[in-house]
Amino acid sequence: MNHKLQTAIIFAGGKSSRMGQDKALMPFGDSATLCEYQYTRLMAFFDTVYISTKEPKFTFDAPLIYDRYPQSSPLVGIISIFETIEAEECFILSVDAPFVSKEIITTLYKESTKGDFDAIIAQSPRGKEPLCGVYRRSIITEAKKCLTEDNHRLSHLLSLSNSIFVKFENNNAFDNLNHIEEYNKAIEKVEK
Repeated sequence: MNHKLQTAIIFAGGKSSRMGQDKALMPFGDSATLCEYQYTRLMAFFDTVYISTKEPKFTFDAPLIYDRYPQSSPLVGIISIFETIEAEECFILSVDAPFVSKEIITTLYKESTKGDFDAIIAQSPRGKEPLCGVYRRSIITEAKKCLTEDNHRLSHLLSLSNSIFVKFENNNAFDNLNHIEEYNKAIEKVEK
């Protein structure tokens, strides 16, 4: 992949209740925050990287997409993205998944060319990874229906949409930093 991909969105609007503090703002690698680490990493292979959030809480300069609805969920984030920017598709990654590689992203984009899908989602040995995938504007109709029905589960949205799941063998690439132990392990891994 010599040319850059177009648009990526980092989802950093979560409550981080299991971590006990906002994980997007915790230091990571050589960056002041995990969010900045993810932003710098994705900027290396995307033209534009946005951060999906409820509020301006970041100390580095990056374009933000604010949630347009009061509920807190990735579903709200997805709807807000396509109501805010004009991109027909974008890669979505959770802020707390710092080990998703360029190879995984490239594979998802390759699969996306094989059909008229609404979403092209990674699937690890642990299961589907809805916050690591390519989403297309065509998903917005079903997404808004889910919002109206107050069903915020992305698994539900993906089951209603024309989605494909791309299998990957490596569990570690999809490690989420939900608890302080996972965060500490990830810090060690990055320092190595």
